[in-house]
Amino acid sequence: MDLPVMPPVSPMLAKSVRDIPDGDLSYEPKWDGFRSIIFRDGNEVEIGSRNERPMTRYFPELVAAVLASLPERSVIDGEIVVPDADGQRLNFEALLQRIHPADSRVRLLAEQTPASFVAFDLLALGSQDCTGLPFSRRREMLEEALIDARPPIYLTPTTWDRNVAAEWFRQFEGAGLDGVVAKPLEGGYEPDKRVMFKIKHERTADCVVAGYRVHKSGPDAIGSLLLGLYNEAGNLASVGVIGAFPMAMRKALFKEVQPLVTSFEGHPWNWAASEQAQYAARHPRAAEGSRWNAQKDLSFVPLRPERVVEVRYEHMEGTRFRHTAQWVRWRDDRDPRSCGFEQLEEPVTFNLAEILPPV
Repeated sequence: MDLPVMPPVSPMLAKSVRDIPDGDLSYEPKWDGFRSIIFRDGNEVEIGSRNERPMTRYFPELVAAVLASLPERSVIDGEIVVPDADGQRLNFEALLQRIHPADSRVRLLAEQTPASFVAFDLLALGSQDCTGLPFSRRREMLEEALIDARPPIYLTPTTWDRNVAAEWFRQFEGAGLDGVVAKPLEGGYEPDKRVMFKIKHERTADCVVAGYRVHKSGPDAIGSLLLGLYNEAGNLASVGVIGAFPMAMRKALFKEVQPLVTSFEGHPWNWAASEQAQYAARHPRAAEGSRWNAQKDLSFVPLRPERVVEVRYEHMEGTRFRHTAQWVRWRDDRDPRSCGFEQLEEPVTFNLAEILPPV
């Protein structure tokens, strides 16, 4: 490749803020996928991840789409997403499955769950390095460059109107989007710098604590607490974890939960009992290894499901918290059996196809 901006490049980042800011800003949806920078030089295409790792081999259908729709010499920042089968929501679980070591599996998934690329910034065009230009100009150039682009290549919608951004924040979650991003109109592209703003959904839920994993620092500190909610069948489903604590709190929590330590006999997440009863509820013992790191031990210590904790979360991906939940407080006033999925707030229904028309 011989481009004015060469791989690898760290993408420009955003800092979290609670409310949608005012000012000379451009607003756009926050897509829930894999952040990627795509480099094209003639027939050469490289897709780089947020961590500057090559992802080209995992998305052969996007390579073909880039050659069909992106300018012959260009570097474009965006997000790889996978819509669900009916095109109404993003499907992050299906996107995760696309990262597979077997080439035959990669090509099969490219046909079964094809990805799309949503472009939202321009780093280079032709022989011009665009990173020093204000975003308002980069956006104009990106619109011109993608005027003839066809699905699965898309240009993200943008607005300068904060009221429109607030409506997007409310509406688009129903299609599986993450929130809203705000970019300074006069700002240049600054790799690995948090110069944008992101506003994400935040809610609370009361969850049952049913296990823990120890911290890497030693056996006397909590690494994460495993959370559950009761489904309609009365089974405790695993919904995620809390994992961010100060070290002093990790040690204090470890001592606090020791009286609840139990065996897997009779525990709701006993893998043997679950197999025999064919429970519908998901449980963490079904995945005691990491698909990203085969050496990572995800086994856990079972606890009697007698304590309830209030957590903050952004949104759900199916029956799981999409990201690690955040600790709020113990809820010892709450009966664990009363902690079900019905307490979770449902986002406004919104059809993804109104933003990303199908191929």
